[in-house]
Amino acid sequence: RPAGPPQNPAGAEGPMVPGQTAGESAARRIKATLFYVAPGGLRLAAAERDVPFADGASEQGKRILEALLEPPRGGRVSAIPPGTTLRGLYVGGRGDAYADFSGSLRANHPGGAQGELLTVYAIVSSLTVNLPAITSVQILIDGKEADSLAGHVDLRRPLPSSRLWTEK
Repeated sequence: RPAGPPQNPAGAEGPMVPGQTAGESAARRIKATLFYVAPGGLRLAAAERDVPFADGASEQGKRILEALLEPPRGGRVSAIPPGTTLRGLYVGGRGDAYADFSGSLRANHPGGAQGELLTVYAIVSSLTVNLPAITSVQILIDGKEADSLAGHVDLRRPLPSSRLWTEK
């Protein structure tokens, strides 16, 4: 018989999710706050979404960013350019996270200082608001440090959380 995805133990329904440990339910989800462009386009607005649960800040952060990259619901506008994918997320011991995105994050970015700030802080805020273990985020492009996305925001070091760009 052909090998398929691993099955959940103890008669649980359906195949296991990649990265899932035995005993975890494929349906286990958490509420996360994600950030999208607010009406008017000058700030970010928070929206609660259910995202898959994962163990550890790095794995949970990946699930949060993957949800942020999905098409927004309810008439929201994403600050992330279409076609962008997450290549990886790494969390260091000091609370610095390194979010590695495909080149589409820069190549498909529409530009402008405000748009760049909203893109950067949609990513930074979605991680730092949900995961206390992450206090700052450095954005990488195709596994490498980037000076900026569109020439306005310095991405050469991890950026701390900032509520300056979110609606009150």
